[in-house]
Amino acid sequence: MLVAIDVGNTQTVVGVFEAGDGPGRSGPQLACHWRVATVASRTADELALMVEQLFRMQGFESTDAITGIVVGSVVPRQRSALREMAAKWFNAETLVVEPGVRTGMPIHYDNPKEVGADRIADAVAAFERYGGPTIVIDFGTATTFEVVSEAGEYLGGVIIPGIEISLEALFSRAALLSRVELVEPRRVLAKNTVESIQSGVIYGFAAQVDGLCRRLEDEVGASTVVATGGLAGLIAPHSEAIDYHDPWLTLEGLRIIFGRNQQ
Repeated sequence: MLVAIDVGNTQTVVGVFEAGDGPGRSGPQLACHWRVATVASRTADELALMVEQLFRMQGFESTDAITGIVVGSVVPRQRSALREMAAKWFNAETLVVEPGVRTGMPIHYDNPKEVGADRIADAVAAFERYGGPTIVIDFGTATTFEVVSEAGEYLGGVIIPGIEISLEALFSRAALLSRVELVEPRRVLAKNTVESIQSGVIYGFAAQVDGLCRRLEDEVGASTVVATGGLAGLIAPHSEAIDYHDPWLTLEGLRIIFGRNQQ
């Protein structure tokens, strides 16, 4: 049993992969997953307790069946705490995705060390599943675009402010605007403030995605476009560019990288 942990600035996603068996199944399969808030100050002991509780809530008798742990984190304090957690509490082989780890993908970035573990995991999994050229859009704290060549090379990407932090800025600077539920409004041309914000967020970000994908494809050619991340399901249905919504792509990428680093 492999546990994959993707630590983002806002949320942490934990996935459990079990050996695949039965007709039509090959290789480890994502058996269950959880999404929790990222708290940068969590200690190794607190993280171990969280994992233990999640396992018990899912119906696992214990965490003894864990044979491997793979971590991708953009929060340095949590990266260190998870490394300590794995060493102290779990008798499992542990891999932290960081510079020097074998990914199987050439990184064509001015400084490859600048590329976050989540972005590399997204690119690796997308190429494995969909081939190339591929554009991966991850809707998280930031909205990131990763471009993978036909030959499986990481070519670079785009980073823009994410949906939630854009709204936080709007509400903090506009005194008469209040928070709204992020659901699809009745129409694009809204008749009240709540639906005006909803329309701007959903259709505005979808249009932003479509425009950037067109510009990227002008440079790299026609590509398969894959959406992932916590807010991908909100935007993907309204985008003309997105071909696939793959919500657990980052976990899959971490699993693949773990496998490529086995002796």
